[in-house]
Parts: sequence; C-alpha cells; structure tokens
Amino acid sequence: MKAFPLQSLLDLSQTRMDDAARRLGQLLASEQEVEKTLALLEQYREEYEVRFRQAAQAGLSRDEWGNYQSFLGRLDEAIAQQRSLVAASKQRTVDGQREWLDKRNRVKAFDALSQRHTANEAQGAAKSEQRAQDEHAAKTYRNGGH
Repeated sequence: MKAFPLQSLLDLSQTRMDDAARRLGQLLASEQEVEKTLALLEQYREEYEVRFRQAAQAGLSRDEWGNYQSFLGRLDEAIAQQRSLVAASKQRTVDGQREWLDKRNRVKAFDALSQRHTANEAQGAAKSEQRAQDEHAAKTYRNGGH
C-alpha cells in the first residue's frame, strides 16, 4: 500500500492546529485574568464610594472631600483603562479562535484526503487480491484440478 503523498502536510497542519489551540488557551486565560482585575477594580470603587458617602454624611472637610473625589477619579481612570484591556483581550481571543478554526479545517481537509487515499488503496488491494484468486482458480481449472 502506497503511503499518503500529503502525509507531511497533514502532520504539519496538525502541529499548527495544536499550536493554535495552545495559543487560544493562553489567550482565554489572559482574558479571564484581565476580566478578574476589572471586577476587582469595580468592586473596590463601589466599596470606596460607600465609604465616601458614609464619611460625607458624618461631615468632611474641604480637603477630605477633594481627596475622596480625586481618588474616585483615579479609580474611574483605572477602570476605563482596564475595560480597554478587556476589550483588546476579547478581540485577541476571537482572533485566536478564528485562527484555530482555520487550522482545524485545514487538518480536516487533509484528513479527508488521507482517508480517501486509504480507502482507494484498500479497494485497489482488494481488487488485486480478487484478480489473483481468479487467476489461480482459472489456472487450477485449466490444469484439470477442479
């Protein structure tokens, strides 16, 4: 049986798909990490704002008021930056998924060709075997050995 002539391409495409799957796993982990950081920042901002309101009810000096407002502003900036990181990470994950799907489809195409090659080789071998049996039977018959 002849080897599949595109086996090296099938192997290479499989390796590339595996690499893309690994990269996608890393991208997903990174996305979860930046989302977790965003959630922590948002939670901290909410808690800090509650403390600010409680302090405001108790009475704040002008400086204390300004410090709270300034810190809330910095938290808002940090949250906005983190949201940008989350959006960029999500886009990289989408791109990674697309890349993995492309690589998987290439593997499937080469695999289908490989299976077709194997089936054709098996069919050819079966025909050769049948032909050999037929020739042997005919030779046996001709030689009078029914």
